[in-house]
Amino acid sequence: MPKTLREEFPSVIDVAYHEYKKHKHVSDIMTRDVVLVDPNTTMLEAAKMMGERHIGSLLLKGDERPSGIVTERDLLTRVIAANRDPSKVLVKDVATPRLVTIRPYATIREAARTMIRQKGKLVVMEERKLAGIVTASDLIRSLPDAPETSTLVKGFMTKDVKRAAPSTKVIDVARTMGKERIGSVILEKEEKPWGIFTERDLLTKVIFMGGKLDDAIETYASSPLISVDPNCSIHRAARTMAEKHVRRLPVFDGDKLAGIITARDLVEAYSL
Repeated sequence: MPKTLREEFPSVIDVAYHEYKKHKHVSDIMTRDVVLVDPNTTMLEAAKMMGERHIGSLLLKGDERPSGIVTERDLLTRVIAANRDPSKVLVKDVATPRLVTIRPYATIREAARTMIRQKGKLVVMEERKLAGIVTASDLIRSLPDAPETSTLVKGFMTKDVKRAAPSTKVIDVARTMGKERIGSVILEKEEKPWGIFTERDLLTKVIFMGGKLDDAIETYASSPLISVDPNCSIHRAARTMAEKHVRRLPVFDGDKLAGIITARDLVEAYSL
């Protein structure tokens, strides 16, 4: 019987699972020390909690199980972009009640596909009890190594990159990120990419550290940029993210900014 196309040309994740760490499960990579927050906590306090711990989400306390999840993206889109005062908005008013759940004994492959299909962080539940949480960064750090393939960054990167001048106020950049539902902005000096400001920078460097929203964005941006080439393989980009502890990589074609690729983009690439 002739081989199918999938058998003849297996995907990156198929090769990885058949050749390396094929028995790894969600319980091996999940974060067990999950932070829960009272639903009546203000978004300002919730943001400080996330900033202090360098995490992007909090689960809401419930009677038997978490009653929802609030993320750094909720802060941007539902509070800052909506011109609401974080000190006067309660977590329960902007949190998402629906949890994307997965079993601790599910495979990494299942986790990647569930995350992309359901568009959310994965809350690990075992017999109706909270066991942990899995983020895109967890998956990128823990996905099996795969051999070099023709799967390239340019096939998954976002080409429309938002840019800002270094003198732009933090609040204006944050509102742009919230309205556009993006997690970062590239800063340019003399018409050349110079640095990057992310939603995590807003939490850790501005809100938690007591920075001012009227400050210039360059005060809190990261520079120089950690970048990749559009012809870089997906697994090499994932390795770079894991080694550098970043979730986004600007993509340069020569000296020209061609796009940006995120941890979630890489999870999608692995999940195909």
